[in-house]
Amino acid sequence: MTRTLVRWFVVVILIAHGLLHLLGAAKGLAWAEVATLTEPIAPALGVVWLAAAIALVVTGVLFAARARMWWVAGFVGLLISQAVILTSWSDAKAGTLANLVLLVALGYELASNGPRSYRAEYRRRVATALHESAPGMDSIVSEADLAHLPAPVAEHVRRSGAVGQPRVSSLRAIIHGRIRASATSRWMTYTGEQVNTYGPTPSRLFWMDATMFGVPVDVLHVFVGRSATMRVKLCSVLRMVNAAGPEMDRAETVTLFNDLCILAPSALVDAPVAWQQIDDTHVRGVFTNGLQTVSADLTFRGGDLVDFRSDDRMSTSRDGSTFTPQPWSTPVGDYRLFGARRLATHGEGRWHAAAAQGEFAYLEYNLDEITYNSGTAATRM
Repeated sequence: MTRTLVRWFVVVILIAHGLLHLLGAAKGLAWAEVATLTEPIAPALGVVWLAAAIALVVTGVLFAARARMWWVAGFVGLLISQAVILTSWSDAKAGTLANLVLLVALGYELASNGPRSYRAEYRRRVATALHESAPGMDSIVSEADLAHLPAPVAEHVRRSGAVGQPRVSSLRAIIHGRIRASATSRWMTYTGEQVNTYGPTPSRLFWMDATMFGVPVDVLHVFVGRSATMRVKLCSVLRMVNAAGPEMDRAETVTLFNDLCILAPSALVDAPVAWQQIDDTHVRGVFTNGLQTVSADLTFRGGDLVDFRSDDRMSTSRDGSTFTPQPWSTPVGDYRLFGARRLATHGEGRWHAAAAQGEFAYLEYNLDEITYNSGTAATRM
């Protein structure tokens, strides 16, 4: 909510600032007497005041509409506006404050969406991953493909709507929810986008746009092949977390297995998993990706997966420099259809910590949209 209020505050400032420039246009073009502007304004300069007004109002409208290229109009408007303010400094110097607001907004736009931003890196990596995702994965899943799976896993895949549908080579999911650092921390709301590919070099690319105390937080997970990183920036500028290394690779391998079970059950028919059925409702899976081999216990109820628990995922410190082995689980539920696919729409990430803190949910997610084998790098950012 705070970020929305800030956005609309900037919109109001920009449009009001633009409309005030009409006073200079009115005086310079002799449309009306403007007593508040005591210095003379030539007709040619009146045209420039009008251009500044149009550019700033257009900037405000584009910013309100979240148009990706709003900054172009903003940059033009800033230059023209400050130029005409300097020509009538004694009358119009207060407009510099509004231009400073625009300058800050433009700086944040460069930091958050520029070529060196996490958003831009996410888009590039998604485009590459989808381009490189293996062809030949679009054959239809049949009932015979489920024969090697334990009965609970086969039923879960069957109920997901996989049979009769193409094999999954990639997925793109849109989610929202909230996240926190510990059992006593405040929740942060977030929206997220995720792209996974399941070719010879599997990948998991996850972008999270979170809010902490009203301040934007960018989170980027990159897992391509055998290497994983997690990076976090405050206001797209201040680095808070930079996690990498063998422990991070192992943790993300667990998450990749988790995604297979929850978001892409169809892909389990070809996944490198060794299964062991424990009883009618519990199955252990051992998943291998490159040098990493991890295991998890899956719990089923009524044919649906309801929990995934692993001892191979590690929690990270606040700065991502240290990792602590900790049992991790993701209870899921609220299944519904997404086209022909039936998936869980709500879930949690839980740490099963020491007795002093106990089990607690650090993540809540809701699945809003999911598509498979789209072959496009389109994003909603």
